[in-house]
Amino acid sequence: MGAFVISKRFEDRYKFVFTSRKGKTIFTSTTFELKMDCATVIEEMKSTIDNYTYVKSRAANGKYFFKMMIDDTLVATSRKYTTSLLLQKGIDEIIRTATKSDVLDFSENEFVFPD
Repeated sequence: MGAFVISKRFEDRYKFVFTSRKGKTIFTSTTFELKMDCATVIEEMKSTIDNYTYVKSRAANGKYFFKMMIDDTLVATSRKYTTSLLLQKGIDEIIRTATKSDVLDFSENEFVFPD
């Protein structure tokens, strides 16, 4: 099962990534000013995952990627894939596992596994 991972970006902004069960990033969200906005979007995404559209594209280097949209608003951009089949597998994994995925918060830069 995948996981949503919240982290802090530059200039005190927040983002989240969705990772596969193997730990590979599938997509990265747009940035947010507040951490609670990340959490809100994740919860909305988990409850309405079937309402999202996936706009498939090709980068200049020939690799495939998708943009995750809802109501014509960009929510996230995927990593680059070498084939369109792998891209579709990434989308399928989101649809299949997002609703039951955990949310991990690494935005405080605290050590997760203390001695």
